[in-house]
Amino acid sequence: MGKYNVSPVTTPDYRRLAEKRLPRFLFDYIDGGANEEVTMAANRSDFMRYQLKQKVMRDVGNIDSSTVICGAQCSMPVALAPVGMAGLMSRRGEVIGARAAQKSGVPFTVSTVGICSLEEIRSATGETCWFQLYMLRNRSLVEKLLEHAAATGCTTLIFTVDLAVAGMRHRDWRNGMITAGLRSRIAKFRQLASRPAWLLDVGIRGKPHHFGNLAHVTDTPVDLVALKAFIASQFDPTVTWKDIAWLREIWKGKLLIKGILSAEDAVAAAATGADGVVVSNHGGRQLDCVSSAIGKLPEVVRAVGNQVEVLMDGGVRNGIDVVKAVALGAKGVLIGRPWVWAAAGAGEKGLTDLLGVFQQEIQVAMALMGVNRLDELKADLLETA
Repeated sequence: MGKYNVSPVTTPDYRRLAEKRLPRFLFDYIDGGANEEVTMAANRSDFMRYQLKQKVMRDVGNIDSSTVICGAQCSMPVALAPVGMAGLMSRRGEVIGARAAQKSGVPFTVSTVGICSLEEIRSATGETCWFQLYMLRNRSLVEKLLEHAAATGCTTLIFTVDLAVAGMRHRDWRNGMITAGLRSRIAKFRQLASRPAWLLDVGIRGKPHHFGNLAHVTDTPVDLVALKAFIASQFDPTVTWKDIAWLREIWKGKLLIKGILSAEDAVAAAATGADGVVVSNHGGRQLDCVSSAIGKLPEVVRAVGNQVEVLMDGGVRNGIDVVKAVALGAKGVLIGRPWVWAAAGAGEKGLTDLLGVFQQEIQVAMALMGVNRLDELKADLLETA
C-alpha cells in the first residue's frame, strides 16, 4: 500500500517532491554519490546499526534541545551544511536556506560555489552566516575571500579538505550534466523542458545564476560544466596541513575543518589551531568505499573530543539520527541533502517545517530516553543492533 501524501513531513517526503520538481540532472547532482555510491548508502545504513535505549518513569518535564556550536546559540544541535549551487535547486536557494535556518534557530553555511553572495544573504536575513571555503591555487584570492567574509560579519569558517580532486560522480556523466557535446545539450534541454515550473520559477525568475561570492573572479553563468572547469582550474591538490596553519594565522574567527575520517587527521587538524572538526566523507560524493561518517565519529571523538568541537555530517535524515550522533560524542550535525530537498520541493516554508520536525523528533526521543539535556545523551544510551 502506498503512502498518502497529503502533507510532506519527513526528509524522504521532501526528496520525492524535489525529484518531481527538479530537472533530472540537477536532482541527480544532489541525490547522487561517487562511483557505485557504496559510501553514500553506508552513511545512511550505518545509522541503523544503533538503537536507542528507552528509559521510563523519569522526570522529563523540562526538555531542552538547545546548545552552542562555535559560539552560536542553537535551538538544537543542527546546522545547515554548505551545498554548491543550491540557488539552482530553488529560487535564490541559499537565501531560502538562511531564512529558514534563522526562523528555526540554527546556523546556515553558504558554499564557496553558492549562487547567492554573503551580502545577499545578510540583506535578506539581517544577519551573517557561516562561510565554507576550499583552498584555491591563487592564495591571494583566498585572502580576499576571507577578508570579504569577515567584512560581512562572518565569524565561522568551514574549510573543506577532502576535495583535492573531484570525485567520480557517474550520475553526472550519465545524464549529460558535465559533458559538453551535442547529445548532452539535447539531453539537458529535454530535462529542462520536462520541468516547466522549475524553468519559470528558478531558471528565469531566479536569475542571476553566478557564483555569488566569486563575482569578482568570474561572471560566467553557472552550469555544471562551468563548475567542473572551475574545480579543475582553481582547486589545489597540493594542499597540506602547513596551508591550514597559514589559514589559521590569517582567519581570526572560528575555524572548522571538514572532511575528517581518522583519528590521525583529527589530531593534525587540532594541531593547526582549528576550533573544531567535521567528521565527513563529503556525503559519499568523493572517495567511494570509505567508512561512513557515523562509523568514524567515535574514533575522532576519542582522539580530539577534549580539545576541539566535533561535528559530523553524512546520512543524517531525522532527529533520531541527531540524537544518535550526539550520544556518540558529536557536538552537533550538519545536514545537506535534507535541506536542499525541502527547499527544492516546498520552498522556505517546507524547509522551516522540516527543521521543526527535526527538533520535535529530538525532543521526543530525549523524553522517552529519560533525559532533559543534550549533555545527558551518552553512548551508554545506545545499543548496537
